[in-house]
Amino acid sequence: MFERCRLYDLQCKDIINLADGRRLGQVYDLEFDESTGRILSLIIPGQPRFFGLFGRREDTVIPWGDIRKIGRDSVLVDRPAEGPGELQKPWGF
Repeated sequence: MFERCRLYDLQCKDIINLADGRRLGQVYDLEFDESTGRILSLIIPGQPRFFGLFGRREDTVIPWGDIRKIGRDSVLVDRPAEGPGELQKPWGF
């Protein structure tokens, strides 16, 4: 289903949500099953709050089953769209 890909290659790709077209970020880490070696999810680091002075938001975990396509420049995922009150503000307030 997917071509062979290294973690380094995944880290350079933008994660795009098909439900609302938003860019979610870039892959920071992977979660995998130690017994099978299968990848369980992609982890995207949380956005900084107020220019990084107040830490970061929680990391976003994308289950492997939500991935629809890994392309040359991006990874397309299918996740529920966030409501207008849940969208991240550009300055992290």
